[in-house]
Amino acid sequence: MTRSVQPLFKPFANDKWSLANRIVMAPMTRGFSPGGVPGPDVAAYYRRRAENGVGLIVTEGTVINHPAAAADRNVPHFYGEAALEGWANVVKEVHAAGGKIIPQIWHVGTARQRETFPDSDAAPIGPSGIAAPDRQVSEPLTEAEVVDLVGAYADAAAAAKRIGFDGVEIHGAHGYLIDQFFWDVTNKREDRYGGDLVQRTRFAVEVIEAVRKAVGPDFPIVFRFSQWKPTDYTAKLAKTPEELERFLAPLAAAGVDIFHCSTRRFWEPEFEGSELNLAGWTKRLTGKPTITVGSVGLDNEFTNVFAGQGAGTDNINGLIDRLEREEFDLVAVGRALLNDPAWAAKVLEGRLGELEPFSPQALRSLS
Repeated sequence: MTRSVQPLFKPFANDKWSLANRIVMAPMTRGFSPGGVPGPDVAAYYRRRAENGVGLIVTEGTVINHPAAAADRNVPHFYGEAALEGWANVVKEVHAAGGKIIPQIWHVGTARQRETFPDSDAAPIGPSGIAAPDRQVSEPLTEAEVVDLVGAYADAAAAAKRIGFDGVEIHGAHGYLIDQFFWDVTNKREDRYGGDLVQRTRFAVEVIEAVRKAVGPDFPIVFRFSQWKPTDYTAKLAKTPEELERFLAPLAAAGVDIFHCSTRRFWEPEFEGSELNLAGWTKRLTGKPTITVGSVGLDNEFTNVFAGQGAGTDNINGLIDRLEREEFDLVAVGRALLNDPAWAAKVLEGRLGELEPFSPQALRSLS
């Protein structure tokens, strides 16, 4: 490290939030909540990151109240008395350590595979029942079923506010349910939830509006989206800045406060002719604060890490340059922070030689 890390530790504030610094713990599926209920070990896991100076924690994806929302029996629920009591304890522990935390609310849609989740006979669902090109897994959702799903997102957000979370993140990325409505490959509908790029935002818009109504005007709403899909890393919802502006405008108008812009490598430009990444373009086009993410703190991109490869610690000068230029506002750190709870504290204190290289072994426990 050849320059000051202070831009990472500058406080962030807007009309709804005040954060101690710009570091966000990225949402990462852990699957250590048997029966969907997060226990004391989950609370301790998040508390350790708060104790070590993370400005905002976004929980792993938590599933809304729908029979086909989850893809794994140990992914935490965000409904039911036992699960919500578990989450209330998580909030208590994080707040006691001086941190702030929001849940990510989620439905996997057609990504749910019956063979990997034998506990339930619920069929996967999606706008057109399509999981990938030429892979039909269910019948298209009816309009009434879509409306019920909107309500389930709103109920989860209301619960988040009720039990003391500091905001809520809606998962609209990575080929899951909301993203399946966005993508023309998986959305072939001919009603109001289908059509062109803007028309395909209708479901997300209704979810955001319902969440806003449920939580009121002052509760922060973060919306996570991505261009890439697990079945196609080269996919783009918007192929130009003009298309991206058209895509984002209805989401921003519906009530999003902050966009969480998911990329595989934060340093890559989103469009030709500009060095701006997805978070940079989103901030420029909407005027909203943005979170960047994508292999921060790693010398190997996160998709390779997820596939079982390790990664060393990475120089973050380029990240700090972009943050200092105000290309984006917040920085989500994933695997580096999963592996090393003290990552933020070590960076702040200049103990870079103590940063721990990532090992896939970290995925097997709540360290």
